[in-house]
Amino acid sequence: MSFSFNFDVNPTTTTDDVQGDACASLTDKIGLVAKPENERGGSGEAVKEAKEHFPPSDPQHLLDDAIYETLTIGTLPPLRFLNETLFEKTVNEREDTENILSRTAEQRSDLISGVYEGGLKVWECTYDLLEVIEREGETFGAKAVLDLGCGAGLLGILSLKRTAREVHFQDYNSTVLEQLTMSNVILNCQDDDSDDDDGKGKSLQTTDKEEESKIKPKRGRRDLLLPRCRFFSGDWRTFLILASSQVPPLKYDIILTSETIYNTAYYPALHDTFQRLLAPRGQVYLATKSHYFGVGGGLHLFETFVEERGVFAVNRLWDSQDGLKRHVVVLRFKKESH
Repeated sequence: MSFSFNFDVNPTTTTDDVQGDACASLTDKIGLVAKPENERGGSGEAVKEAKEHFPPSDPQHLLDDAIYETLTIGTLPPLRFLNETLFEKTVNEREDTENILSRTAEQRSDLISGVYEGGLKVWECTYDLLEVIEREGETFGAKAVLDLGCGAGLLGILSLKRTAREVHFQDYNSTVLEQLTMSNVILNCQDDDSDDDDGKGKSLQTTDKEEESKIKPKRGRRDLLLPRCRFFSGDWRTFLILASSQVPPLKYDIILTSETIYNTAYYPALHDTFQRLLAPRGQVYLATKSHYFGVGGGLHLFETFVEERGVFAVNRLWDSQDGLKRHVVVLRFKKESH
């Protein structure tokens, strides 16, 4: 399948408008970029409300006739996720109250602004972040983790399998959470000693239906892992309100996020989410491309935005050396902020 960006951006505003005019701060320039449909502030256009989702009473049915892939990177535990192509072919059989599955299939688009934010695709920077996590030796042990803009949930699933205390998955679309993220979490709820991958190098393999029956999640493992997970959908601003209203308010030792800075209109909400939900000594791991053509966001603009806010220090952990530049960075609170 070919993929394309499909964003509703003000035709009178270009990326050069945002990058030009050295007299104005980037925080001010963000207002020049047309906001997505759910952020324009019109009286009849409310933001997408956040809500919590719960796995079905019999989560095993989510994997009926499932075909999955297994990803192994270095010493990381194998990560299983539903095959993207076959998932796409079965959209008409899946429950979708948001109608995003049919719309993305019809428009052959990964992103429909204010409607669907790309959660059904595993974006390449997710693999970059997984490799950096393996290299950095992050174990997530006894930590609270948020997979923000989770999509397939691979980052959160890794932290879950590496004994994080709790893992919360957040995505803009409820359909993504209910049809993809939860399925992948259930798919990985199995005894580790049943994994037959050698744990060396990076491989991607598809398992056929004959082998599928061998990896049905065992109830003991499922009952151990699922209670440590929570699932939230909605706009980041409403998710922040929901998270802050919990007793006690939600705080995370680690926030993992990949390919979420593609649109500058989202920067204020994303930054506020980091600032309010990250624990004082916590870390945000962010994977991104240098620039998102046709959308306008990218690492340089986001770094500038963060610098002007003065809350976080941004450090580069990895930079690609060829092709479209990709990066992994870590954000930590500046000392004077706490």
